[in-house]
Amino acid sequence: MESIEDCPISPAHTLLIKQQAKEMPGVQNCHDHESIVPTTRLGRLLRERELRKSCRSHLPKEGVRDGGSVHDDDEKQSQEETFLDGLEPTKLLFDVFERTDGRMRKPRLLVVSNRLPLSAKRKGEDQWDLEVNVGGLVSALLGVTEFEARWIGWAGVNVPDEIGQRSLSRDLSEKRCIPVFLDEDTVNQYYNGYCNNILWPLFHYLGLPHEDRLATTRSFQSQFAAYKKANQMFADVVNEHYKDGDIVWCHDYHLMFLPKCLKEHNSEMKVGWFLHTPFSSSEIYRTLPSRSELLRAVLFADLVGFHTYDYARHFVSACTRILGLEGTPEGVEDQGRLTRVSAFPIGIDSDRFIRALEVPAIQNRIKELLERFGGRKVMLGVDRLDMIKGIPEKILAFEKFLEENPDWRDRVILVQIAVPTRTDVPEYKKLTCQVHEIVGRINGRFGTLTSVPIHHLDYSLDFQSLCSLYAVTDVALVTSLRDGMNLVSYEFVACQASKKGVLILSEFAGAAQSLGAGAILVNPWNVTELAASIDYALRMPAHEREKRHHLNFMHVTTHTSQEWAATFVSELNDTIVEAKLRTSQIPPMLPTNAAIEHYMQSKNRLLILGFNAALTEPLDTQERRADQLKDMDPKLHPDLKEPLKRLCDDPNTTVVVLSGSDRNVLDENFSGYNMWLAAEHGMFLRFTKSSWMTTMPENLHMDWVDSVKHVFEYFTERTPGSHFEIRETSLVWNYKYADVEFGRLQAKDLLQHLWTGPISNASVDVVQGTRSVEVRANGVTKGAAIDRILGEIVHNSKVKKPIDYVLCIGHFLPKDEDIYTFFEPDLPHGPSARAKLPNQTNKNASGKGGVIREPVKKSVEPFFTSKSIDGNGNWWSLMREKMTVSEGSSVLDLKGESYFSCAVGRKRSCARYLLGSSAEVVSLLKNLSDCSSALPLN
Repeated sequence: MESIEDCPISPAHTLLIKQQAKEMPGVQNCHDHESIVPTTRLGRLLRERELRKSCRSHLPKEGVRDGGSVHDDDEKQSQEETFLDGLEPTKLLFDVFERTDGRMRKPRLLVVSNRLPLSAKRKGEDQWDLEVNVGGLVSALLGVTEFEARWIGWAGVNVPDEIGQRSLSRDLSEKRCIPVFLDEDTVNQYYNGYCNNILWPLFHYLGLPHEDRLATTRSFQSQFAAYKKANQMFADVVNEHYKDGDIVWCHDYHLMFLPKCLKEHNSEMKVGWFLHTPFSSSEIYRTLPSRSELLRAVLFADLVGFHTYDYARHFVSACTRILGLEGTPEGVEDQGRLTRVSAFPIGIDSDRFIRALEVPAIQNRIKELLERFGGRKVMLGVDRLDMIKGIPEKILAFEKFLEENPDWRDRVILVQIAVPTRTDVPEYKKLTCQVHEIVGRINGRFGTLTSVPIHHLDYSLDFQSLCSLYAVTDVALVTSLRDGMNLVSYEFVACQASKKGVLILSEFAGAAQSLGAGAILVNPWNVTELAASIDYALRMPAHEREKRHHLNFMHVTTHTSQEWAATFVSELNDTIVEAKLRTSQIPPMLPTNAAIEHYMQSKNRLLILGFNAALTEPLDTQERRADQLKDMDPKLHPDLKEPLKRLCDDPNTTVVVLSGSDRNVLDENFSGYNMWLAAEHGMFLRFTKSSWMTTMPENLHMDWVDSVKHVFEYFTERTPGSHFEIRETSLVWNYKYADVEFGRLQAKDLLQHLWTGPISNASVDVVQGTRSVEVRANGVTKGAAIDRILGEIVHNSKVKKPIDYVLCIGHFLPKDEDIYTFFEPDLPHGPSARAKLPNQTNKNASGKGGVIREPVKKSVEPFFTSKSIDGNGNWWSLMREKMTVSEGSSVLDLKGESYFSCAVGRKRSCARYLLGSSAEVVSLLKNLSDCSSALPLN
């Protein structure tokens, strides 16, 4: 694995540039600026983009093929929403990646999709026919020349016997393809069931099928189980062929579980995931029973890509609204780990279409079509016969246009290519009959003996015929009701250099965000608007057609499929660099064995424990839709009651529960233990067998409370799902269970009200949590209070010896993390303290790295020395006389290796270590309590 310093430019590009610089004299300049290393992410991406463009311009261009055919995928869930022709079966799919000199190996790109770009037919026991079907995805990957690609997927055939699997794997390996063998039952449940019946309709806003029987519910559950099983089978094949440094690119909704399977096997694997369909809004997606599992599985990927910003925004919104995670402009953040989410609009190989128009055979077909149409304007629709393509709406709008414009009836023709898909499904049969009925009615109404207004074709065209038809078309109609991208519009533009036809494009197609400047955008549900757009397009002046075409043509020829793939892989590489930088700032996991070992060796121990999210019982949900009542009434984790009691009963261990909660909450949960309770960030303190006392400074002003309370009451009334708490030193407004976006807006508005009114001149701190706003008296933090707390503990004779071991655990707000740095030997306090620690990392007993520091006394002028301790039995009373309440830190005889600060569930922290959840806290305290029981009394 390359180091961070070596990663501003991908190794693939460095190797490629050096290689081409030697072989092509014109490319030397590609590498002249290698020493200039951009320091920002954007700078690295821009540099890499320029390098790709510069070096690609020197690569020889491949000539167009006269042959080939359009293989429209009969699966409506196809990743390629276009008609492109195939490669010769004898040609290697990725021979563009072949090494010519044998001197270097390019990084490998493992492309994982549901289907391989080949269809296999068995001829004998160990003989196979392989038919290559190329769509937009294969065309895109052929342009990624800096990687050696391998394709992993299902070959579309059931191969139960070992001989057949070996022979098919052998034949596919010659095409650089690797098969995943799925049995018929898995394919039926996973592909035909969960993918086609659940996910595809949901992502296209068709909703989930209604359950009318219990058996249906059970079938959903079995389909989801098959879906996870199939994804694991894909992962097993990837893991088998993966080599260090490989990039794994997962495609489409068939493989949403794959990133999780891969990362759990190897967390260092570079994984990207791209969705080729729309991603529905969170209000639609949240109806999916397995919504949380799928989202969390996708978030294991380093980079998540979509065709449009809308789809990316919907995904981020689903993660924030359903999972309660933090959405940022860069993606989704979960406790310091960022999954980057971005839009990567796919394109086409535009040069291929442009060059095709120069082929004599295609030019002859163009002439034939122009003669056949006899000077009439040609309108064209190319679609799969699918519910989302809006074919009936398109034809009905054309009928309305003919009704309202009789003068056009003999001057325009609509050619509609509708390739049937899933002909065995009743809904598709019904759609086919509906389209045929509408076409027949319109042709019967407006047709003549010599011509009809609609030419309807129920089959796909070969590549030459399709290019010819594009070239003679005056108006292209793309009326999708919902479409991931729809590349037919791109193909039409690429073939219109001569005629400069008009594109009418549905605003619900992903392509509308890319070609909207030059196209006429329409709402296909509005038949009247669509008919008017047809009229406008047919009458459009030549100069306007030329301007519109120029805008679209520039986009199509620059945003190619090759550029799409190269950009995604480049961003994925840079995302790994950014992730390493983030990871370097994240504390390591707690070395449990070391913490226990030092605990056993110590003479006097101090445990400072936070309450909420550290000692509380977990809420049984992965979503933000938790039990709000339980969340507002936190309870001690039931598994902690016995271990905590044993720790509190140990005379050599002092336990302090330090929380922002009020006194009643702590009394309710801990009154039966021999421990210290510090409520409201340490402003109130008591030993459980004594009364509450205050540690508040004498000059603490609280005259702002009433006015802030009125503001909180007002916003609580205006924000459903929010509530506020009144404490003696602070007020907290919590909007965790309000709508995420609305809650943020209300919090922003609330803060403006506070700063311009009640607290404009008050001595207060405003602390913003993830879903809360807290106003507290100035200087009220856990770190500021701990010194006073220690002083009170000493004055109450609860500490008999200097403290030589401190364990501080909590899920604290950043404002309160000064408690972690308070105990750091010879270090300043504050969030930056952790970054200044010596980074001498050793392996501890648990096998994880920990920061080992030189032993340093906390006190600059300690009140005692080892001599006074040994020589004077009354040393403690002497020290107490010299000590004030605010000098509690003087009781510390703490060495660096005996201090363990742990943030629970927060990866961005100035604590030394991390604990993942309250369950890990339970495990740690159980181990410590067992040690306390086994240790002799000192």
